[in-house]
Amino acid sequence: MNLKKRVELITLGDELLLGLRTNTHLNFLGSHLARRGLAIVRNTVIPDDVKEIERFFPISWNNADIIITTGGLGPTSDDNTRETIAKCLGLELIFDPWIKEKIEERFKPRGITMNNRQLRQCYKLQGAEILANPVGTAPGLYLQHQNKILIMLPGPAHEMKLMFEKEVLPRLVSIGIMDERDSFLQLRTFGIPEGQMEDYLEPVLKDYPEISSAFCVSQGIVDVRLTPANHDYCSKKLRSIGEACAENLGEHFINFGFNPPAQYVLDQLRSMEKTIATAESCTGGLLSSAFTDIPGASKCFVGGVVCYCNDAKIQTLTVPEAIIQQHGAVSEEVAVAMATGAAEHFFSDYGLSITGYAGEGDGSPQNPQGTIYIGYYSPLGAWAQKVVYPGERLAIKQRAVNAALDLIRRKINKFKLAEFLLEEVQ
Repeated sequence: MNLKKRVELITLGDELLLGLRTNTHLNFLGSHLARRGLAIVRNTVIPDDVKEIERFFPISWNNADIIITTGGLGPTSDDNTRETIAKCLGLELIFDPWIKEKIEERFKPRGITMNNRQLRQCYKLQGAEILANPVGTAPGLYLQHQNKILIMLPGPAHEMKLMFEKEVLPRLVSIGIMDERDSFLQLRTFGIPEGQMEDYLEPVLKDYPEISSAFCVSQGIVDVRLTPANHDYCSKKLRSIGEACAENLGEHFINFGFNPPAQYVLDQLRSMEKTIATAESCTGGLLSSAFTDIPGASKCFVGGVVCYCNDAKIQTLTVPEAIIQQHGAVSEEVAVAMATGAAEHFFSDYGLSITGYAGEGDGSPQNPQGTIYIGYYSPLGAWAQKVVYPGERLAIKQRAVNAALDLIRRKINKFKLAEFLLEEVQ
């Protein structure tokens, strides 16, 4: 397998350059390709403009082995990618009746008739394969030309992601330029600063010079990638090395792979046949969203409440008004009362709460902006934890959610360990 292919991504869309939309295409494609041994070496973001495409596409075509484009395949006047790239490569555009048939099938239940603009989507580059679009009208294109690969995907993220997973990945694996499995092992951690991570890993990795480590930090979560120099490295041996690293990391280790912390918490609760409810103020529902982003969350997650003002905490969660008056809404006592109130309100086994100061100008000398209290309720009792995260509002909110998930993860692990030890004694 040749893993030295140079991959470049061209992302088209005025809304990206205007800051109206985040470039999630790079995040998605970059992570999926890197996991299989291919890394995007450059991402060019340009408007869907004929002159800009004519200027930048030939640069990528000359420098890269695999070129991926996203956007500009739709029916409107500002969708120019297909026509302009065909011109750059000197290829004809061929009308494909199959595309027209599929678009008509999609329009029929909605009573829509195709017009001339929609017909633009029915053309493909000479020699290209069609990448079926199961949720949209614009098909993608896959072209092998001049010993290079061109992959053209639509702009809407939900369309692009499905087409890449269903249509593109199998093709790249089948022609032998992409690994069938992940080319590295990832360990997800929480609680160890990036600068101290190597202190935990060095005792293990010093005996394996063929394994390199790299780190990715995101709002308290530190991902560790262990990559062997040889892509045919024994997967069992790599896993064994990873397990030794995980043992050194101790309770800071969450899981192998890419699952979010909420997935781990729900999996543990499901194995225990327990449920959880949430109560939030400053995070505004992000904690509940973290759970409901996971398929099958309803088996364990029963509900959540956003209580942004004091009256809502009192009326919905039955937080005693006297506690708020005595300790303040951002306090250990209120966090515990919120977690307890959520569990009682939804009749759940566990409760998890967040209260804090995330906004600029919020807080006090004792509890400045970034002060967060996390409340935790369980069948064994209730506790709270204080953390302080400097930064801007959105970063503080996400960091608080990650810290809350980490707190309950650690508590559940200790509870399960205690149960196991008790069974061993009995």
